[in-house]
Amino acid sequence: MTAYESALAKNPADEEARLGLGQVKLLQRTEGLDATAVRADAAADPSNLTLAAQVADLDVLGGHVEDAFSRLVDLVRTTSGDERNAVREHLVGLFDIVGASDPRVKKARTALMSALY
Repeated sequence: MTAYESALAKNPADEEARLGLGQVKLLQRTEGLDATAVRADAAADPSNLTLAAQVADLDVLGGHVEDAFSRLVDLVRTTSGDERNAVREHLVGLFDIVGASDPRVKKARTALMSALY
């Protein structure tokens, strides 16, 4: 992780370092999570922001990018204030992990803008 942070400090526009750092952070956030338990808990409590973020992280890690984005965009629609901002920030962080040029990111950004306004 330090190598990515160092590369970004030298060149903030380094897309590869930004993507790499995001991926390392995603792996750290999901390390040790019991995917089955987290998904069951999130299904039982869909308004729990922490659980929703964890499921979204697991979805991105597992290649279910659209599911992750959709889950968080839907949560943006149903939250407000600091909670809404926290969900939005997490979603934007996932956009960074997947990459700005990915068409799924472009579609989800449009959905996020719609949810915010």
